[in-house]
Amino acid sequence: MRTLALALAASLVMAPAIAQDDASRIKEVTSPGGITAWFVQEASIPIVTVQIAFDGGARLDEKGKEGAVNLATGLIEEGAGDMDNQDFAAALDDLSSSIGFSASRDGFSVSVSSLSENIDATMDLLHVAMTEPLFTDEAIERVREQVLSNLRSQENDPRALAGQRWFADVFGDSSYATPVSGTTESVTALTRDDILAAYGRMVAKARMKIGVVGDIEADALTALLDTTFGDLPEGETLDKTPVAVRETGGLVVIEEDVPQSAVVLGHKGILRDDPDYIPAYVMNYVLGGGGLTSRLTDEVREKKGLAYSVYSYLNPLDRAGLYMGGVATANERVAKSLELIRQEWARMAEGGLTQEELDAAKTYLTGSFALRFDSNAKITNFLVGAQSAGLPIDYIDTRNGLVDAVTLDDVSRVAKRLLKPDDLFVVVVGKPEGMESAESLMEGIGG
Repeated sequence: MRTLALALAASLVMAPAIAQDDASRIKEVTSPGGITAWFVQEASIPIVTVQIAFDGGARLDEKGKEGAVNLATGLIEEGAGDMDNQDFAAALDDLSSSIGFSASRDGFSVSVSSLSENIDATMDLLHVAMTEPLFTDEAIERVREQVLSNLRSQENDPRALAGQRWFADVFGDSSYATPVSGTTESVTALTRDDILAAYGRMVAKARMKIGVVGDIEADALTALLDTTFGDLPEGETLDKTPVAVRETGGLVVIEEDVPQSAVVLGHKGILRDDPDYIPAYVMNYVLGGGGLTSRLTDEVREKKGLAYSVYSYLNPLDRAGLYMGGVATANERVAKSLELIRQEWARMAEGGLTQEELDAAKTYLTGSFALRFDSNAKITNFLVGAQSAGLPIDYIDTRNGLVDAVTLDDVSRVAKRLLKPDDLFVVVVGKPEGMESAESLMEGIGG
């Protein structure tokens, strides 16, 4: 029971505040076979946490076979080698370890947590799962039905419907236009060969990023990297040329008989490697990313009482930058909420921030940065995310300085460049009042 409790607590293990004054603890290690990982050694608690990310994700789905990567991801732990799904789960339980797999629009990720004494055996299980997945017909049908059930439930979820339609219209023929889970039609039609082919595209050492935190020596880790990942296919890096993003505003209303409408909105944004990303991040905190302290919340919720939650955020995908937002509110309040959101979008574009807003944003964003590193799991996520974004290994030490360096002129320039209220594309799912056509809405909010 003690070892099980330790393993379950792995994601909550308090880690040293490496963001504050000890960035040198992050090391890049390379195995004899040439596999690299970012590594933080932490011996105070006998836990090792590993995060692996492969660039690609659902963008690797072939046309008409959307959802294959997601389905393959759900099948990996459903049996591997000479173990069926129950045997695999039992083997992990015996080690008090956990292995999880997930897929996103741009990536396929693996999370591992283990007692340090069991990390070799746990990574052996991961190796078997990744190199010898069974993908039995029984497991395929079981996981397929789970995916289809989720897709059917999304058909009654206004927020999900709004998001799906927004991405479909914004990206057109791009792979980003389709949900990670695919569609009911595409998932139903997938064959075992389709799933195997998708899995073959997902795993490649050339696209692999690894982060490790915990009680393990560097030499032991590098040996483990080779035994776990050494015989994975080499593969190749992916083309990250930006794809086309809709650049005209508009409105789509999908009528659903619900008392509250869900709204997804946004337009083209910037990529993570854009030099203006940090100033844009600071700006967005004030516009709609700062929760109760943001302008959108102040205008829409606090002053007018129109909605409980309203927000904006930067969404830098691998091949497209987006600036998005959303609100959910009663049908009779949607039109007025959108009018205020557009006004705040325009006010920020025209006037930027006040010095008081800038100072408060910097104080919060620098002060809260350390909270990203208060557990081993959070640190491994950062190590992998930073590699995927192409950030330097000392970014953890320099990031707050980049935020502090942002000036009012920086924000003003970026706001004018980035915020395009006339280009906002809006999808509303519900029965909003006073929005019978796109023309009436755009006139109503000044478009």
